[in-house]
Amino acid sequence: MQPLDPGEPQSIGAYRLLGRLGAGGMGRVYLGRSAGGRTVAVKVVHPHFALDEEFRARFRREVAAARRVGGQWTAPVLDADPEATVPWVATGYVAGPALSQAVAGHGPLPAHSVRVLGAGLAEALAAVHGLDLVHRDVKPSNVMLTLDGPRLIDFGIARATDGTASLTSTGVSVGSPGYMSPEQILGKGVTGAADIFSLGAVLAYAATGEAPFPGDSSAALLYKVVHEEPELGSLEGDLRELVAHCLAKDPAARPAPAQIAERLAPGGAAALAGSGWLPGPLVEEVSRSAVRLLDLEPSDAPIADAVSGPVAFSSPAIGTFGPPVEPVEPPRDARPHTDARPHTPERPAEQPPGRGRRKVSCTVTLTIAAALAAVTIGAGFLLDLWPSQGSGGEGGDVAARPPAAESTVLNEVPKGFVGTWKGPFDVEFASSKIAAGTFSVVVGPGKAGAKVGTVTQFDVLGNFACEDRLVLRSASVTQLVADGTSSGKEGNHCTPGTHSVKLKLTGARLEYTSEEPRAGNPRALLVRAD
Repeated sequence: MQPLDPGEPQSIGAYRLLGRLGAGGMGRVYLGRSAGGRTVAVKVVHPHFALDEEFRARFRREVAAARRVGGQWTAPVLDADPEATVPWVATGYVAGPALSQAVAGHGPLPAHSVRVLGAGLAEALAAVHGLDLVHRDVKPSNVMLTLDGPRLIDFGIARATDGTASLTSTGVSVGSPGYMSPEQILGKGVTGAADIFSLGAVLAYAATGEAPFPGDSSAALLYKVVHEEPELGSLEGDLRELVAHCLAKDPAARPAPAQIAERLAPGGAAALAGSGWLPGPLVEEVSRSAVRLLDLEPSDAPIADAVSGPVAFSSPAIGTFGPPVEPVEPPRDARPHTDARPHTPERPAEQPPGRGRRKVSCTVTLTIAAALAAVTIGAGFLLDLWPSQGSGGEGGDVAARPPAAESTVLNEVPKGFVGTWKGPFDVEFASSKIAAGTFSVVVGPGKAGAKVGTVTQFDVLGNFACEDRLVLRSASVTQLVADGTSSGKEGNHCTPGTHSVKLKLTGARLEYTSEEPRAGNPRALLVRAD
């Protein structure tokens, strides 16, 4: 567990946060505690999902369904707010290491432990599938180990991303390379059989310490899953036979979860685990983690060597929670090149007042969602930029130019603009600033009426989102005005129509602003990248 960074929330809903458990493609996971003393894992989705109304609808449905999932081998959903500016869900916290951490630290599990693991996870999947849900992301980091058996976490929630522009438009499937089923990778219909394939891969990893489909890249992993047979190493006997059965390429050839559970533990997973199921070193680790958790308070320093609880649910989270903080300078290689004020989330109710609650307009988010793809807010981010006021400079020496020269109207792009400019950009919703990705602006020579460049947007995960072409309308020594339209590049998710683009030189940087409310009035201060 890691300490909370400046600017991260101190509380979410009714839960006081103790630290950050992990982060991934969907947002961040925090360790929290209720006023009554119950410890929970609070999962906050990434802002770009929050702006996607389709995602919100799915998230709402999946949370409602996940609340119904019972059974001994899952972490229950205890609380949620799908309607929050940034949706979140709280589940029961599992005081134990993830399978991935346990194997990395202690090696493969013994055969008896693997049998209990498989039986417990199979019973968990039977409960999930019984509600017509598919987990879609069964993997070692989503399997927690406790003294009385395994726990499957994050069931059902991953399904909320299915079909949202933020993922599917960029060709990303919900799941993890190496543990996804062939049908998931190929974009075919996904049923509960996909979870069985993933379960087989998890059991192979637990028993051998190696994934059954090794590879140096995601592409290699995905290829092997679809076209090659699994590498099961030292796995032998009936466990090897069962795992191979689960990893069948044909979904119809895989066993049902109830069949797996019966085969591994005829009397039930609980009975098999009752006499002890983890090797001694893991028992000690789980016990220490549980004891230290009881003493952990919000003001305590987090326990550096106790990485426990759910991880990899979510990336940076923002919203209307957390205390305002003084700006903290980031590391030099990660410092945003912008003069916009850093995001300062809302102060919790128990903090002294002074800043009002900020909310994202539903009207704005609905409009944006149509143009959103992998954090795409579309060409509205790239277009219709605000006129910049004040003087600037061309390169590093224009500051010495007479003021009159800066306003001189030119008929072509000044040399100081030509090149590639890159940097992060923020968007604003109801006075809240959100880090939304990066811009790459390429400006070339040209005269009024000609194409002089492109503006490309990437989301916070680095995925391509939108590309616009720029046609010069007018220019001065320090400012360009252009018309921007979608370039028509494959995968584009730009807003339609033509927008006014304005770029301003500020010293050695290029200021980029937009007065497009639908896009959140994006702003950036870009630096040369050529």
